[in-house]
Amino acid sequence: MAAVPTSEPPTVPLSDDLGWALGVLFRAYAKAAKMAMSGVPGGPRGYQVLATSVRNTPGTQLALAQQLGVDRTVMTYLLDDLEKAGLVTRQPDPADRRARRIVATDAGRALLQDLDARLDQAENHLLAGLPGDDRAEFRALLQRLAAHVNVSDPINNPCQAVDEMTASDADAC
Repeated sequence: MAAVPTSEPPTVPLSDDLGWALGVLFRAYAKAAKMAMSGVPGGPRGYQVLATSVRNTPGTQLALAQQLGVDRTVMTYLLDDLEKAGLVTRQPDPADRRARRIVATDAGRALLQDLDARLDQAENHLLAGLPGDDRAEFRALLQRLAAHVNVSDPINNPCQAVDEMTASDADAC
């Protein structure tokens, strides 16, 4: 005897478990973002360097490393790769001739525009289960909650936080 289809949505395991829901969304976002950033030297960290060099006043290599919470040595290698790809340049800092400012090239700006469009598509796909007004409200609530939590437990290195989260997920499997 065939099962009778129902109009009710399927039961979601652990539907009242916040950790489960956050984990599912985080993994889906991390996977989509990684795919969107494929081909970018340094992946998500390369994207952060490129975005910061475009959207902020060009900072020194050291200031950029501190702002993004990236080790200075790692930042050097990351910038080497971004520079080889023609996405950023290191220019002398007029205030300190020993320091270098990181400036996005035209190719870097164009790639960032493309990456932002890809990330926007990935986010829209991730949030497709919500109507437009709910998407905006979800984003606003999430930002407000994240800002509140960050006051009491600041995340100074978002890359490290993601690395720790994904490493603990891998350990759990």
